[in-house]
Amino acid sequence: MDADTVTAIAAVVVALGSLWISYTQARDSRRHGRQSVRPLLHMHRVKAYEGTEAGLRLTNAGLGPAIVTGSVVRLDGEVIGQWDYHTQQRIRELLPTSPKAHSLRPGAVVLAGQSTFLLSLDEFSDDEHGWFWELVTRRLVIEVRYESLYGGENFMVKPPVF
Repeated sequence: MDADTVTAIAAVVVALGSLWISYTQARDSRRHGRQSVRPLLHMHRVKAYEGTEAGLRLTNAGLGPAIVTGSVVRLDGEVIGQWDYHTQQRIRELLPTSPKAHSLRPGAVVLAGQSTFLLSLDEFSDDEHGWFWELVTRRLVIEVRYESLYGGENFMVKPPVF
């Protein structure tokens, strides 16, 4: 091989190496960008002490907004709909006191750092509202599906099993 051939082969190898490095950097940069706006919804039951608000709380502990794509509500293991006004009314009709409720329709946005009760009683008392705590810990399951601004991830959150 003459010097021109060796130089040409070396140039092609360097060019391919540069292309590979550029590709991996672009891929990693895209991945980092997606992670930097990833929402992380967390659902938990709250009962601090007598006389305070108690219920089922949804919190976005991630870095970006969560866009709700859907929800499924189960009461005593039976699917009764999505977490909207009509389903809330069906549940409230069964209860001795009507708790506050916050809907999550498809397209709703839960901002980074936002925390809201999906179902709550303002002045919870163990003696008076045992039925409510039984509802949110054992009978009612709200499953929320969501995605980031990029879309297509199909994340899901539901309360932990008691």
